[in-house]
Amino acid sequence: MNVKNSKIKAIVSIMICAQLMTGCGAGNTQQTIQQNTMENAQTREERTESGQIAETQEEQAESGQTAETQDMQSQTEQTASDKVATADEMASAQENDWETLTPVYVDSLKEGTYSVVVDSSSSMFKIPACELTVENGEMTAVMTMSGTGYLYVYMGTGAEAVEAAEEDYISFAEDNGVHTFTVPVDALDQPINCAAYSKKKEKWYDRQLVFRSDSLPQKALGEGTLVTAESLGLEDGTYTVEVALEGGSGKASVESPCTITVKNQKVTATIIWGSSNYDYMLVDGEKYEMLPTEGNSTFEIPVAGFDWKLAVVADTVAMSTPHEIDYTLYFNSATLQKVSES
Repeated sequence: MNVKNSKIKAIVSIMICAQLMTGCGAGNTQQTIQQNTMENAQTREERTESGQIAETQEEQAESGQTAETQDMQSQTEQTASDKVATADEMASAQENDWETLTPVYVDSLKEGTYSVVVDSSSSMFKIPACELTVENGEMTAVMTMSGTGYLYVYMGTGAEAVEAAEEDYISFAEDNGVHTFTVPVDALDQPINCAAYSKKKEKWYDRQLVFRSDSLPQKALGEGTLVTAESLGLEDGTYTVEVALEGGSGKASVESPCTITVKNQKVTATIIWGSSNYDYMLVDGEKYEMLPTEGNSTFEIPVAGFDWKLAVVADTVAMSTPHEIDYTLYFNSATLQKVSES
């Protein structure tokens, strides 16, 4: 305290001398100056000793650091947002019937590897071929892409992909210039989020995929999955049912409704093609010859179940050499009409 008082007295003395040299101030003025000077000096020293000035400076520093941190966070959020394509940057969503589907899980399928159709929400993310593997209670799919414009996919949204670790990205594999992605599949007939990273745009694009159970061969289906004559309670007899054909060039056709025969819960369908150019059909690897009838090519083939795309092959002789063409037939159980008893 003696040192502090000495400092105060020195400051007061300087101020008094200054007043005397300029000829200004009276006794009362000098006393007022002395008192104010001592109070101000003491206040400054007390604030310094109590750490108030240092604390204020520290608060200011902290405030500046917080503002800088907030600015950096804002820039980071903006950068993350820039890495995900907006709705305006994406192609219009494809029309689909996904709301009518019921998920099919792995326990409804037999182990094996099967060709499967994949619907995409975007026309810019086409998957012309895909193989589904069912093994050890899990499903994975190798998707063959129509182009090479995507470097990674992430099973989630684009926003989630930006926040995810890079090791969670699924890189493409290249086979003869074609890109493939191997992805996990939680369920068939269920929209799955799949973000795709564009090599050109350097952005994530949100997609949704549906792996179609009705495109699997019927041999892939476990017990109780198919709609069968037994599950429908069909009695032996003759019925008509609407049938839809898909595949090939899209120009082929079959008569619909077609006639089916039920005997001992086994179903046989009479398929009449729109031309006479088919000489045999393959169903589950079995060959079925054309029936000796006049007119267009006619076959009797087994139908393991309804409401499922039955994969078939039909051999056409319309070209310069015979060609086997892949098709599917879909028998709609809601259209069944009984014609006669057996």
